[in-house]
Amino acid sequence: MKEILKEKLTDMQQQLLDISEKMYDNPELGDEEFASMELLTDLLKENQFQVETNIINRPTAFKAVYDSSKPGPVIAYLAEYDALPEIGHGCGHNLIGTMSTGAGIALSKVINQTGGKVVVYGTPAEETNGAKVPMSREGIFDDVDVAMILHPEGVSRESGASLANDALEFKYTGKAAHAAASPEEGINALDSVIQLYNGINALREHLPDDVRIHGIITKGGEAANIVPDLAAAEFYIRAQSRQILDETKEKVMQIAKGAALMTGAEMEIIEQEGSYDNMVTNRPLSDIFTKNLKAATGETVYPPQLLKASMDMGDVSRVAPAIHPSIGIGDPSLVLHTKAFADQTISPAGKQALMNGALALACTGYEILSDSALLEEIREAFEEVKV
Repeated sequence: MKEILKEKLTDMQQQLLDISEKMYDNPELGDEEFASMELLTDLLKENQFQVETNIINRPTAFKAVYDSSKPGPVIAYLAEYDALPEIGHGCGHNLIGTMSTGAGIALSKVINQTGGKVVVYGTPAEETNGAKVPMSREGIFDDVDVAMILHPEGVSRESGASLANDALEFKYTGKAAHAAASPEEGINALDSVIQLYNGINALREHLPDDVRIHGIITKGGEAANIVPDLAAAEFYIRAQSRQILDETKEKVMQIAKGAALMTGAEMEIIEQEGSYDNMVTNRPLSDIFTKNLKAATGETVYPPQLLKASMDMGDVSRVAPAIHPSIGIGDPSLVLHTKAFADQTISPAGKQALMNGALALACTGYEILSDSALLEEIREAFEEVKV
C-alpha cells in the first residue's frame, strides 16, 4: 500500500513543486495568504475534498475533508503558508503547506479501503499571531485522532519539545509636569517601567534554567523636559512547561504592581497575541513517523532537541496527539529565517525533501488507519500527559 501512496505522490509531483515555487515567488504575510490558500485549496477540491474557508473568522484559514463514509480514525495534516517580511519563505512554509496537502491527497486515494477521514487544515500566521491557538481553543481539533506537521530544517530531527510563551504588555499612567519647574507635581510613568526592568533582572537569579524573559520599552515619554505621564513595555516570558510559565508570570506581575506602587502610577497589564503552550510530542506517533521518514529519505533522523522558542503547534498538542518533526533540505549549516534558507526550499534538495516528507506523512497516516493497536497506543500516551 505504501508503494501506492508513493505512486499517487509521483503522479502529482509537478503540481506540488509548482505550488511550492509559486509560494516562494509570491510570499504573503500572516492572515494575508490569499493566493497561497487558493493554490492549496484548488488542488484539494480537484481531488474531491470538501473545503471550507474562513473558519474561526480567519479569511485565510481552511478545513478540507475527505470522508470515506466508513468508521475510522481522523488523520489531520496541518498546512502553514505565511512568509516573513523582507525574507520571504525563510522558514520553509511553502514546503510545509505543500507537504501536508500532498500527504492528505495521497492518503485520500486509499482511505476508502481502511475507513476514516483525512483532513487538511490551513493554519495561517504561524509567524505572528498563530491561528492554531484559537483553532485549538474553539474546538477545531477536538475530533482529530492525530495531528501532524513536518518542518524543513538543515537536518532531519524527531519531534521534540518547545517553550511555552506568554506575551504581556505593561502600561503605566502617571501625571505630566514640567521636569525642571515643577517636577514635584508629576508622577513619572517611565520610572515605573525602569523599576519593572530592574525587578525582572533581579528575579532572573532565582528562576529555572529553561525560563527566558525578554522585552522592550515601547513608550518612554515625549520630551526630556516633560515628566512622562505614559510609559509601556512588552515582555515575552517562556518556560519548558505551562506550570513553570504560570508561576513565573505571577512573579513578574507582582513586580509590575510593585513598580507602580513605588512611583504612584496606575498600571494596566494586557495579554498580547503570541501566547503559546509548550509542544508535547506524542511519542508512539513520533516513533512511527520517524520510521517512515527514515524509509522515505534513507538518511539519518537525529534525536529530538528542545526548541528554545515557541510555536502554536504546542496548543494543538494539548487537544490532540501531535508531532512536529523536521526534515533536512540538504544543508546542515542552514539557519532558519534567512534568505539562504528560503532559496534552499526550491533547490533540488528542497524539492526532494518536499516529496519525501509528503510520503512519510502519508505512510504514517496509513499505518494509523490500518492498525487499531497503534492508534490505541497513541491515545493512551496522549491521556498520560494530557493536562
